[in-house]
Amino acid sequence: MPYPVTVTVVPALTNRNRLTTFFRLLLAIPHIILVGAAGIGFGSSSSSDNGSTTTSFGEGGLLGAVAVFLAFISWFTILFAGIHIVGIRQFCSFYLRWRVRASAYLMLLQDAYPPFGDAAYPTSIEIADPGQRNRLTVAFRLILAIPHFIVLFFIFIAWCLTTVLAWFMILFTGTYPPGMYDFAVGVLRWMVRVQAYLLLLVDEYPPFSLT
Repeated sequence: MPYPVTVTVVPALTNRNRLTTFFRLLLAIPHIILVGAAGIGFGSSSSSDNGSTTTSFGEGGLLGAVAVFLAFISWFTILFAGIHIVGIRQFCSFYLRWRVRASAYLMLLQDAYPPFGDAAYPTSIEIADPGQRNRLTVAFRLILAIPHFIVLFFIFIAWCLTTVLAWFMILFTGTYPPGMYDFAVGVLRWMVRVQAYLLLLVDEYPPFSLT
């Protein structure tokens, strides 16, 4: 059975926009602030000189911080009542749709500037309704996701290296090498499936797969 989170990317291999590619990180800053950069984490912690620890949600952006808070609420409502509040599910789905478009742009998969909010874009995501919820997997969701965190850490490093090379290839040839492009698309799919799993939008365990 296909996984209930489907990410569709319209290929953009040739005739790439070299100018926007060169300034891609700067151009993506507004979206990074709102929905975060590429990655699977929604927050990070740091220690100060006095020994205190602070937590921020920079990697998931401002909307990501809200989505994490709502997922925390959903953890209780699903676990104790088997209910995922409709408004919360809609917001978290909206956040992921926006994040997928922004991530595709930041990851050099598309040249079209992503919309702020919902609008047509050559990269999209569909999330199937999970129906009756699995309370046991919801209860241990973070623990169950640990293997993905470990594997994606190394895959993300590989993606960073190949994307730097792809950035130069686009600047000098106007082309994104197909093999590198397919790998980046696979990384995006994997990250988004894990994000949907962590936000309690699905109960099926994400596959360890780039396809």
